[in-house]
Formats: sequence, structure tokens, C-alpha cells
Amino acid sequence: MIELHDIQKRYQIGDRELQVLRGVSFTIEKGELVAIMGPSGSGKSTILNLLGCLDVPTSGSYILDGQEVSRLNSRELAQVRAQKIGFVFQQFNLLPKLSALANVKLGLEYAGAEDYKAAMESLTTVGLADRADHRPTELSGGEQQRVAIARALAKNPPLILADEPTGNLDSKSGDEIINMLTALHAEQGITLVMITHDPKIAGHCQRIIHIMDGMVEKDEKVQ
Repeated sequence: MIELHDIQKRYQIGDRELQVLRGVSFTIEKGELVAIMGPSGSGKSTILNLLGCLDVPTSGSYILDGQEVSRLNSRELAQVRAQKIGFVFQQFNLLPKLSALANVKLGLEYAGAEDYKAAMESLTTVGLADRADHRPTELSGGEQQRVAIARALAKNPPLILADEPTGNLDSKSGDEIINMLTALHAEQGITLVMITHDPKIAGHCQRIIHIMDGMVEKDEKVQ
């Protein structure tokens, strides 16, 4: 599903060059549940942006689901995001004036899909069929994150990226979200990559890729 080969990422800040990634290479197979873990400043957020086709590397190769995407332009990257990647963000990123169902439908529209039946089916999958008409302000934090998961699942992407998915939740809601994500992975066989600094979250994954100072420090199997 994912192949990174010698990924370098540098940013020009004034007359100074900042190197964030220093030759990152790893592969993730279809159906794997993987955590990318590291402290603040390690480069894991940059890796997330590259995996999610929100940015491109300075050099190196990124092959996603058989397609070389590291040199695509912004329009082409947007098409890949729409068709192949579902995002679950720490901040939920729901539109406050829209209902839960409308938020999920909007994600389908972005992907160019018109089968809105999938939106309701996705909300049902995450246990929110009875809250479909509620706006985000009428939902708990855990319920808002479940709407975000439903939005990611609705277009049936081959890859889901979850960025600190429990970061804005209390411990009980966080545990519920992680249990839901791991259950969905087990039931549907989705490829799920979680970006985290939390060892507890990473421990739910099959494999942990440790990032430090812009490099892969360790790649270990968990279960």
C-alpha cells in the first residue's frame, strides 16, 4: 500500500535550509495497522503530510497503492486524496452548521461520489444513526470523532490516516475511539496508519515505526 524510498524533506526559511526528514524508507502492506510514533519535532507530522498527499518530498520516492505520487502537482494530489485517503484529525474538522449526516455527505461530494446512502451506512457503522441530524455542537467530543471516522469510511478509501485521533478527548472517550478504529480495521481489513506520541495508542497497533530527528529509529512488530 505504501512504499517510501529515501524520502528527504527540506524547507527554505529565509537564507537558512531546514532539513526535517533525512532519508526515510519503509513499506506498509495492505491491511496493516501501523503506528508512526515520535516526540514533537521528530518529523512525524511531516511524514503524515507526505503520506496524505498534502505535500511532496524534496527528493525520494513515494508509491501509494501502486502509483508514484511524489512528483504530482497540487491538482493531481487533490485527486489522490479524494479517491484513496480517508483522514481522521485530532481537531475533528467538522463544519459546525451542518448535521452529522451532512458532514459525511460533504466528504463524499469532495471525493466525487453521489451515493449518499453510503453516508448513512457509515454513520450506522460507528453507532450514530440516531444522531444523524445533530450538529457538532450537539454532540460530545467522542461522538464528533466518530462522525469524522464515518466521513473517512464513507468513500471506502484503501488508506485511512488518523492524526492523534484521541488528542482532544478524555481518557474514556479516547479508549472508545481507539477500540472502534482497531475493530473497524479487524472487521473491514482497512489499511490504517495512526500518527501518535502516545505509547498506549501505539500498543494497539500491529507495528510501530519510531521516528527521531527525521529518521526511522526503529521499526518493531507489536503483535
